[in-house]
Amino acid sequence: MKRKLWFVVPALLASSTAMAHGGHDHVHGLIAGLAHPFGGVDHLVAMVGVGLLAGILGGAARWQLPLAFVAAMALGAVAGLVGIGNGAPIEQAIALGVLTLGLAVAFAARLRPALATVLVAACAIFHGHAHGAELPSQADALTYIAGFAASTALLHLAGLGLALLLHTRRVAASAVRVAGGAIALAGLVMVVV
Repeated sequence: MKRKLWFVVPALLASSTAMAHGGHDHVHGLIAGLAHPFGGVDHLVAMVGVGLLAGILGGAARWQLPLAFVAAMALGAVAGLVGIGNGAPIEQAIALGVLTLGLAVAFAARLRPALATVLVAACAIFHGHAHGAELPSQADALTYIAGFAASTALLHLAGLGLALLLHTRRVAASAVRVAGGAIALAGLVMVVV
């Protein structure tokens, strides 16, 4: 009996829920959108990196950078949904964006807030395009976008919280730079591979 459970339990956990009644596309879209940013290293490190950069720059950048990222990402998602830019080297642009964000954090770049906002928005457009182009066919686009926008904001808050926590511990200069270096390294690997 115990041997059979080793096969049954994983199968039950791996199965998806049955949608016996129609009209649940919005739920699937929201859940898929919420989960999507957590499904790839490129998304995770870029979005946490935006929060770290916002924390380093401080002041209004703490809310401007995440807001710019989410807004530009939504525009990129719409472009991906309607096919604008399909065939462009989106994955390479995402990788370069991750590398750039990581370097900005690693070197604690004192970017002007306007320049940092443009940098973050440029990275976000490509991430958004990937989200939009990868929209599951059965998902509702609006709730999918709302879901990944919410998860993105959560990841930004995690990065910002980490930067602020490290700053209060007086280890921000080295620890945040190390985190930025790790993000840049991940971006470099993505560019090369």
